[in-house]
Amino acid sequence: MRCLVTGGAGFIGSHTVDALLERGHHVRILDNLSKPVHLKGKPDYLKDDAEFMLGDVRNKADWEKALDGVDTIFHFAAYQDYLPDFSTFFHINAVGTALMYEVAVEKKLDIQKIVVASSQAVYGEGKYRCARCNRIKYPGIRPQEQLARQDWEIKCDECNSTLRPMWTNENRVNPQNQYAISKYTQEITSINLGKRYDIPTSCLRYSIVQGPRQSIYNAYSGACRIFSLSMFFDQAPPVYEDGAQQRDFVNVHDVVAANLTVMESSKADYKVFNVGGGKAYTVAEFARIVSGVFGKQIEPDINGMYRFGDTRNIFSDISHLRELGWRPHFSPKESVEEYVSWLRSMDGIENVLEEAQQKMRKLDVVRDSKQSHDTSGAKYESVSAGSRHRLKIEATH
Repeated sequence: MRCLVTGGAGFIGSHTVDALLERGHHVRILDNLSKPVHLKGKPDYLKDDAEFMLGDVRNKADWEKALDGVDTIFHFAAYQDYLPDFSTFFHINAVGTALMYEVAVEKKLDIQKIVVASSQAVYGEGKYRCARCNRIKYPGIRPQEQLARQDWEIKCDECNSTLRPMWTNENRVNPQNQYAISKYTQEITSINLGKRYDIPTSCLRYSIVQGPRQSIYNAYSGACRIFSLSMFFDQAPPVYEDGAQQRDFVNVHDVVAANLTVMESSKADYKVFNVGGGKAYTVAEFARIVSGVFGKQIEPDINGMYRFGDTRNIFSDISHLRELGWRPHFSPKESVEEYVSWLRSMDGIENVLEEAQQKMRKLDVVRDSKQSHDTSGAKYESVSAGSRHRLKIEATH
């Protein structure tokens, strides 16, 4: 097949390019090598066998060139920082996707399949249960005044008891921040225009993807990057809130396998799938996985900081994708080991972490609860105690 991979120089895109080449497909990459993700330009891990095209998904002329002669598209180009330049998310994620379908329809291209990268972020807080009310809840964003007093848990809007997080399936979305809203807009565009113009399309909602090639330069990026950089320089990894928030982590190689699975299956057409790790971890647990990989006994730094707009808990039910024969194979520990090996091959990374933290503080993305809440000298509850309620659900979802 003749495949186009937008964002093919990036993290998930480049690994997908490698897999497609290994299967004998012709691959074209469309990437604008934007900073800070590609701070040093075109990465050296890109294979010479892939055709590289410098271009931007916001430019219709670039789409016309990139789509010439292709029959399969992996659309990974996206803006995914957490900064308050709201319009950029929609220019790239939503308008860029609309242009892809616009060119395909105008040119009457014979596109056999489009695979669109979406995100677990579209769920916001996802699915919860109130034990007291015995009801399923889909809560909204936690208010600033709650976070400022270090009240981290999600509360029932009827009885104010703490809600229990549940595995979240694809049935209901509740996007809360600019990135999530733009990705859901992208999904709606893709699935509905795909149906209308008979262009088979699948959207994949990735959980927290981990592995080598994840840019170290993003101001806002995954825990693997932040914790690994901290450990690399013998610093305590910064853990927001109390460290008891829960996530599921998925290896980039498992994500690539999911990409190829939906590409090859007509049962995936016009559907949306979760792609996750199948097991929930607290952020503090994950920090200790990272410290274990480094062989360092450095406890996480839990100091009352939080990222405004973060979800408290989210982990994805992957049973829908399992029905197509896919399942995750790699553990978070294996993902971290691979990432750390890649990190150690890099140079010029000394100030990356602090510069990113300063940028997020300046833009009021990271906030300090101690500046707006009198703790009266009280000590923070230990992570282990604060995590007693956490779920330990194995990969049966």
